Amino acid sequence: MEDVLDEVVSSEDLQKFEKIFHEQLQQGNVTPKAQFEYAWCLVRSKYATDIRKGILLLKELFNSHADGKRDYLFYLAIGNARIKEYNKALHYVKAFLEIEPANQQVLALERQVNKRMEKEGLMGMAVAGGAHLALLMNAAVGVHYLLTRNRKKNEKEE
Repeated sequence: MEDVLDEVVSSEDLQKFEKIFHEQLQQGNVTPKAQFEYAWCLVRSKYATDIRKGILLLKELFNSHADGKRDYLFYLAIGNARIKEYNKALHYVKAFLEIEPANQQVLALERQVNKRMEKEGLMGMAVAGGAHLALLMNAAVGVHYLLTRNRKKNEKEE
């Protein structure tokens, strides 16, 4: 299965569904279908601000329309994972799996999110470890400087 977290919407699709959504918004009558399609595009954008906007639209749909809750949960999980809100993503995955525990697509998404959490956790530890090492090196250089300076000062006094 292709990693759905790497899927990026085409600019043509985004523009198409954005236009429909905004036209309906100006008329004061946005259908759940138009809102979902626009949100679906936004959470697959390469821009975090678009993804966050898509998440908000999906949350609104989830709270107001019972018919598409499964789809809303799935794309809420994807959107949150794409902005590295992994705990929130897993929350939505687990909520979906309570409804449909054997859904292979959602189980695969759960594995992808866990893999990314693990990978970025290890990278985070490496970065933190590197920062710690740099701090220790700076301290060692500072101690060496002070010892060398004191030794030279003592030699001059003798």
